[in-house]
Amino acid sequence: MSDGDQVQDWRRIVLYGRNVASYKFALARALLQFGERGNDLILLSDLAVPFANEITRHLKLADTQATSKSSRFLEACRAFNRQEISEDQLRSKTVQLGFNNVIDAFHVVDHSDVRHRFFDDERTESRGIRLTEHFYRLVNSTQYGNLIEETESRWRLVETAWDFSISPNLLKVDYDHEERKFFMGVGQKRVGITSARAALDGYQRGRCFYCSAPISIVPGDPLLADIDHFFPWMLMSRGLPVLLDALWNLVLACAECNRGSNGKFERMPAFHLVERLHRRNEWLIRSYKPLRETLFKLAGRQEKARKEFLLKVYSEATRYCNPNPWEPPSRGPDVL
Repeated sequence: MSDGDQVQDWRRIVLYGRNVASYKFALARALLQFGERGNDLILLSDLAVPFANEITRHLKLADTQATSKSSRFLEACRAFNRQEISEDQLRSKTVQLGFNNVIDAFHVVDHSDVRHRFFDDERTESRGIRLTEHFYRLVNSTQYGNLIEETESRWRLVETAWDFSISPNLLKVDYDHEERKFFMGVGQKRVGITSARAALDGYQRGRCFYCSAPISIVPGDPLLADIDHFFPWMLMSRGLPVLLDALWNLVLACAECNRGSNGKFERMPAFHLVERLHRRNEWLIRSYKPLRETLFKLAGRQEKARKEFLLKVYSEATRYCNPNPWEPPSRGPDVL
């Protein structure tokens, strides 16, 4: 069993769920704060504050944190933000109301549990949950920092759709090349949503799209990924009539592949990498993430049409750039 097994199950929980509330994101981020090994048992009274802090923080970003119109727990969190109740009162309300469904549902994806449980429910015996060996493998993996950023990104996408009364499956987002972020338009305004790195990383499993070397999405990390255009961005200025500054064409690459001594720069990738791009995009679509509708609108609603779209763009693009394809040596396992 590799640490990657735990990481992929965690990503399934965060990226592939169909959410009716944001509690699973809050619990995921709260749990990651218990990374130092000590007493494996976490009492609900100790988990309550970091869990509620995540919710109160996000209520300041988007007031809608669930599809239900009423929630006694969310009202308590709003009251805390208005300074109407104390932290001790919020803790008590969270223990009473905040964990009713999320602990039971946390490991469930597509109506069944993921293979690795990160905690066992001991509320009846001990009034808490007990962290498992799988959790400690997770937090000791090289992907730990990426997982924190990915959870935040997924949460921002979902809550933005809810807050503007848009079905998460209908949220259409655009890409800001200067800020490296996804945004949505609301009337004449642009609403920033999330870092493109954090939104894309889970679907590349923390690896460079081209060579599979480990990458990071944590600001300041030496392995911080570059955001690259699979089909070079400059092709538009040369006349290619396709919008390349868009989700379907954005991938994360290590610095060596993107701008190293034998980097891609403005060269076309090898033809077989189109299939890799297609698979990455299909993973995005199958995740029920709010980005899926954007992919539908840009590349087609049917998988066959999306693949044909990529092949057509590749054929057209070769007319506007150096026909000699670029491909780096492998630097890790092929996860795509």
